[in-house]
Amino acid sequence: MRSDARDNRARILDAARAVFGEEGLSAPMREVARHAGVGPATLYRHFPTKQALFAETFAEQRRACHAAVRDALTDSNPWHGFRSLIERICELHAHSRGFADAFMTAFPEAMDFAADRERTLHAVRELARRAQKTGQLRPGFVVDDLVLMLMAHRGLQDTPRAARVTASRRFAAYMIEAFSAAPATGAPTPLPPAPRLQLTHSPSTP
Repeated sequence: MRSDARDNRARILDAARAVFGEEGLSAPMREVARHAGVGPATLYRHFPTKQALFAETFAEQRRACHAAVRDALTDSNPWHGFRSLIERICELHAHSRGFADAFMTAFPEAMDFAADRERTLHAVRELARRAQKTGQLRPGFVVDDLVLMLMAHRGLQDTPRAARVTASRRFAAYMIEAFSAAPATGAPTPLPPAPRLQLTHSPSTP
């Protein structure tokens, strides 16, 4: 790939992360092209379909989601693993409306994300089973409870960007408090912030 083509591809991906991150998956491809400063033909030469653009745009978030699931399942404390997975999912969703859309809904162009969602929900079921055995998770918890909470969490996308992550952490703390078998009295204190997700972009390939 020529250097100018590599530069165009990088600009398109940066623009896609910004546009989909703020506007969600319904944002049109022409808006990504405009934001990147390239013509529609250049955009479609690099990414012939919206699905291809989604896959590349959110590759780092998907890897971060896989890592969160892996770390939670290998945690020796099931309740801690359950809590940390909720925190990390919420943080990923808070950083990008587009990733939250792809994870939570059935956009035709985002079907590749269905496997990520199912993998995560399978991990939650397993963690819930383990945490309930320890007596720390409510006996009546079902995975649909988490799905409902994450649907409500998407409402934070309307929060100003500067306050969104802080609001998300507090929301996650309330979620965890609601799921606990022995909730504390009063408003929950958010847990210490999880390690900041470092989303580094891999070098583009032809």
